[in-house]
Amino acid sequence: MELKSMKTSRETGANTFSGYPILVLLLGDILMGLFSVPQLDRAGAFGVFTLILSVVGLVFMTAGFYMLQPNNAAVITLFGSYRGTDRTNGLRWVWPWMARHKVSVRAHNIHSEKVKINDLRGNPIDIACNVVWRVEDTAQAVFDVDDYKEFVNIQIEAGLRTVGARHPYDDMGEEDETTLRGSADVINAELQAELNERLKVAGIVVDEAGLTHLAYASEIAGAMLRRQQAEAVIAARAKLVMGAVSMVEMALDKLKSDEIVDLTPDQRADMVANLMVVLCGDRDAQPVVNTGKG
Repeated sequence: MELKSMKTSRETGANTFSGYPILVLLLGDILMGLFSVPQLDRAGAFGVFTLILSVVGLVFMTAGFYMLQPNNAAVITLFGSYRGTDRTNGLRWVWPWMARHKVSVRAHNIHSEKVKINDLRGNPIDIACNVVWRVEDTAQAVFDVDDYKEFVNIQIEAGLRTVGARHPYDDMGEEDETTLRGSADVINAELQAELNERLKVAGIVVDEAGLTHLAYASEIAGAMLRRQQAEAVIAARAKLVMGAVSMVEMALDKLKSDEIVDLTPDQRADMVANLMVVLCGDRDAQPVVNTGKG
C-alpha cells in the first residue's frame, strides 16, 4: 500500500538524556531550597531569589522526566515537529518543552473475528486468522496513520478477504491447485506477505500470520458435506478397482507362467468377471462350487 500524496515519515534518534544525573541535580536543588527557607529573614532579597530559583529549577527538571520499559519507545516532538525517537530503557529526561508520545514496540497478537467471504468459485465461507505484529518504525506509526492499532485491525480483515477470495476452498479433484484447505503453508505465507504490504505504510511488520478457522458458510455446509462424502466414496472405489485390476492381472499371469491351468479366452473372461465381483463387492463373497456333474 502506497500513499503517493503523503510525505512518508522516517524514524531517527532523539537527543535525550539519562535521567539519573538530572535526578542528582534535582536533589541538590531541593536541598538548596530547603536551606534557603530559614535564611529568608537574614538573607533578604538574595534569600528570596534563591528560593524562587530553587522552585523554578524543581518545576523545570521534574517536567522533563519520563520512564521507558523494555521494548517501549518515546516519540519526541517540538511544537508538532518530529525530533526523533528514544528507545533507551530506564529513567530518561528531555527538555520540558518537548512532548513525548510513548509507543509499544512489543509483539502484539490479534485473533480476528470470523468474516464471511466468497472463495474463488463463489462459495460462501467463514474464515478467521491470527496475526502477530509489531511496530518497526515509530515515526510512521504515529504520524502517517491516524490510529495505528485501529489501522491494523481494519487491514487484517481486508487482507484476509483478499487472500480468501483468490483461492478455492477445496480442490474439486484438481490436485495441483492451491486451496485454502489443502495448502495451509502457502496460504499463511501469502497472507503474511499481503499484510506486510498493507501495513508497511504505518511502519508495522507482521512476524506471523495464519488461518485459525475455515469452514463453509452455514447455508451451504450441508450440501458441501454431502459432496465431500461422495468424493470420498468415489476415491475409495477408484482405489479399490485399481487394486482389484492389478490383483486379477497378477493372478492370470501367475497361472500362465506356472502352467497350472490353460484357460480359453472365454474362461479368462469369466474368471476376470468373477474375481472383479469378489474383490470389488461390498459384501463377503458366497462362492458356488462347480462339481462338474449333471
